[in-house]
Amino acid sequence: MRYLHTMVRINNVEESLGFYCGLLGMKEVRRYDSEKGRFTNIFLAAPLDEGIAKETKAPVLELTYNWDPEKYTGGRNFGHLAYEVENIYDTCARLQKEGVVINRPPRDGKMAFIRSPDGISIEFLQKGEPLPPAEPWTSMQSTGTW
Repeated sequence: MRYLHTMVRINNVEESLGFYCGLLGMKEVRRYDSEKGRFTNIFLAAPLDEGIAKETKAPVLELTYNWDPEKYTGGRNFGHLAYEVENIYDTCARLQKEGVVINRPPRDGKMAFIRSPDGISIEFLQKGEPLPPAEPWTSMQSTGTW
């Protein structure tokens, strides 16, 4: 497993970049705008991680700006922790065997979500290309929220 990113939602791009980049010295390493999803993801790296973050896309802080105004309460501004895994199916099967609920199964062979005992959302992303669709994951429904 390899640490990838932590995601936080922001209300104002300029203000947030002023804080994270201007005051903390973080560096923007990439940005993604989704017209369909109506959001912007801005990925920041600590100064000493900038080179590796550009090369491997980790470790970074993901700032998510939703284009439609939303008031974040109850920790909704914190999104999730993300980890890259060698085999998403094996990882989910092992955790499920130990009683962990797979909130968002890896139906696509690429992404899954679970929650920690404290309710922190954790995303697993398949290293490299997605795995071919496989049961029981393909037909498994999502459970709860993530």
